[in-house]
Amino acid sequence: MSTKDWLEKDYYKILGVSKTATSDEIKKAFRKIARDNHPDQNPGNKAAETRFKEASEANSVLSDADKRKEYDEARSLFGGGFRFNKPGQPGAAGFEDIFRNAGGATNPGFGDLFGGLFGAHDGPTRRATQRGPRRGADIEGDVTISFEQAVEGATVTMRTVSDRPCPGCRGTGAKAGTLPRVCPTCEGSGMQSSRSGGVFQMSEPCVDCLGRGLIVDEPCPDCDGSGRGRSTKTMQVRIPAGVSDGQRIRIKGKGAAGENGGAPGDLYVGVKVTPHKLFGRSGSNLTLEVPVTFTEASLGAEIQVPTLSGTKIRLRIPPSTPNGRTMRVRGKGARKPDGTMGDLLVTIDVQVPDDLSEEAKAALQEYAEKAHETNPRDALFG
Repeated sequence: MSTKDWLEKDYYKILGVSKTATSDEIKKAFRKIARDNHPDQNPGNKAAETRFKEASEANSVLSDADKRKEYDEARSLFGGGFRFNKPGQPGAAGFEDIFRNAGGATNPGFGDLFGGLFGAHDGPTRRATQRGPRRGADIEGDVTISFEQAVEGATVTMRTVSDRPCPGCRGTGAKAGTLPRVCPTCEGSGMQSSRSGGVFQMSEPCVDCLGRGLIVDEPCPDCDGSGRGRSTKTMQVRIPAGVSDGQRIRIKGKGAAGENGGAPGDLYVGVKVTPHKLFGRSGSNLTLEVPVTFTEASLGAEIQVPTLSGTKIRLRIPPSTPNGRTMRVRGKGARKPDGTMGDLLVTIDVQVPDDLSEEAKAALQEYAEKAHETNPRDALFG
């Protein structure tokens, strides 16, 4: 049923009930009319058939709480009881004319609002709106960089594949020497209206032209009528310092080209970082595990440790340093977004000899006797 039916027809009057009738009263009234005017009981009676159809239509709206609410609101909004003359009659005011002319000086924008709601789409204005610039698609790619490049930042070469206007048909989708025609279903707008269970209508891409607004009768053999081709492009991409493995970087405006003057899409770069043989990362800090001997950990020592830049630094190991202790070297980590440097976190790994000579064993035994060490496992037994 159309919007005009909702505004023209008084469904309460058709069923012979009041506007405050309950659902049971509506059901009872419809059953009586249906029983008296059913086509099976009145073969060949056109009046009874018409009466039955009108009652069925009224019942389908008033018996549904949501539809009844929309129906009541629509008739309340527009006063109810509108009669729309047929186009071409002297002094006629059609349904579309009322909403087209509603946006006068006292109601600016009113016609535009209801023109969209009720599907009025005549004239070039709507078509121009629907065929406006269209943003290009986003594209994705992946790059693999070294650990050092992730820490310091780098410019890498990246090859991307995306859509572009087909060079054979210049993006029209039509075979050379032919042109696409305006879609008769949507009149070139690329959109068509569909009712959503009530008085209002929704717009969706036209099913015949798939939203393009054009119909191609003789497709381009290069792109099969899509108007799009594959574009392979090599570009230089700047990877910022401090990027982490698995991070996704957005580069604005480096995606597929737009249509009808639309802006290009964006490029999303997935970053894979190869691990380093010595260093790890914890945010903006670098991590490093350094082996030391039992003697160095016990007596203390000054050792050299590497940095990611290749230089060596001296690190003092305090006496009686336990295995697993982490020491911080300021400013030798990864670069932070603000330009400052993180730290290098050095974890001590005390090494136990794999093989001891007899003299070394004797020396350790003598040490144990003189150190008077307590059993470190006593606490395990309370």
